[in-house]
Amino acid sequence: MHVSVQVARFNPDTDAEPRLEPWTVEVEDGARVLNVLDAIHSRDPTLAYRSSCRAGQCGSCAVRVNGEPVLACTEEARDGMVIEPLDLPVMKDLMVDLVSGISSIPRIHTCECGILPKQEEIERIKPLRDCIECLSCVSICPAMKVTDFLGPTSMRSQMRIALDPREPGNRIREALSQGLFTCTSCNRCWRVCPKDIETPGKAIEKLREIANREGLTLPRHLEVAELVRTTGRSVEPGKQIFLDLVDEVIEPYGEVKREVGFFSGCMFNARLPERAMDMLEVMRNAGIRVIIPKEQVCCGSPLIRTGQTSFLNELKEKNIRAFQDRGIQTVMTMCAGCGATLKHDYETPFEVKDVTEILTETGLPPLTKVPVTATYHDPCHLMNGQQITHQPREILEKAVERFVEMPAQCCGSGGGVRSGLPDEAAALGELRRAAINKTGADIVVTICPFCEYHIQEHSDRPVKNLMTVLVEALGKKPTTL
Repeated sequence: MHVSVQVARFNPDTDAEPRLEPWTVEVEDGARVLNVLDAIHSRDPTLAYRSSCRAGQCGSCAVRVNGEPVLACTEEARDGMVIEPLDLPVMKDLMVDLVSGISSIPRIHTCECGILPKQEEIERIKPLRDCIECLSCVSICPAMKVTDFLGPTSMRSQMRIALDPREPGNRIREALSQGLFTCTSCNRCWRVCPKDIETPGKAIEKLREIANREGLTLPRHLEVAELVRTTGRSVEPGKQIFLDLVDEVIEPYGEVKREVGFFSGCMFNARLPERAMDMLEVMRNAGIRVIIPKEQVCCGSPLIRTGQTSFLNELKEKNIRAFQDRGIQTVMTMCAGCGATLKHDYETPFEVKDVTEILTETGLPPLTKVPVTATYHDPCHLMNGQQITHQPREILEKAVERFVEMPAQCCGSGGGVRSGLPDEAAALGELRRAAINKTGADIVVTICPFCEYHIQEHSDRPVKNLMTVLVEALGKKPTTL
């Protein structure tokens, strides 16, 4: 088959900036990206790229295809691909500097103790030991763009070593000095990892748990945990509380097409109740009955992300019981962080779905497109945590006159960074400002309360919740409280 691609070419010694070079080559059906590069190289031997094992085990051939890090030897070739180097210092063309990144990865200290790991320790280490040091995760880490964070590969290594009984030292203070609390929990490293290593959940959050036991949690994070312990909520209440404003059952205007329970989350309950009210208006027009248990509390996400899990099970039990006792089969979330937590950190007797999943499955009510140009910000806990990307776009495109894309990037509000390290959060927020301005959009739309709050502080354009835009497309005025 013939494949047309564009390949990045750049020699830092002679070129002012990279350029994309078009190529059309013939490869066999089922060819990989590496086969395409080989075909180009046979005609132009000056093309620089790496390959070694050709079996997805050495990590040397990692590149970006259409902006996403992949292994060239395992990624299937597609017509129209754009092949670029990882977002790391370029040596030439597709070759990047791997040495500095790999050399900074922590290694286990030597020990003559004669201890061997027990089977249960080996099982805990297994999910962390498959790293092939391709540095794909390092190339996309948002924290590394604005801080001295050593990166996800190093944190994975620190946790793997911390679990090994042959390690004589304490790795936590070293991990702290390398930026343990600068991770935003965006999970991009997990999603681009060719070995599917869940570094935030299996390494960084576990290291933060150890840090908490040793009294090393950031002061602001301790305050949040105490708030959750004493009030059941992670944020101070505003003027009005969503759960106090609504009945337990909200019936649709017409035929009942579906029934869901609504997990409100702390931000929509206490800080942005009008957004949740907008959602209810959309649900009523879409034929969806919404049940809202009043006993629900914080999902525990702020505690999990910061390593403070001593009373997490109490929160889980309260939340599960609140919905289970009412026989609710589907729990709907509107906060990306709550949704990711309920899906991945809970074992629930009910299914959990994001509001955009519910609406695309059930169907939208009749809409009139709002006369604006809108761009969409992907909340990390929705895009990476729940792998939901097309549903919000599908909805938004039906609600506005013009939709323009914006590259996905963490805004800096997650992982306890906004509360614990505000300067880092602000720096990432400013990167979002620049990306938003490039789109030329009139408004920014998102579906996460933390993203909405944070981006609005770093944007010259209005930031709106997707549910608010839908209310406008219904021809109604958004809720004001």
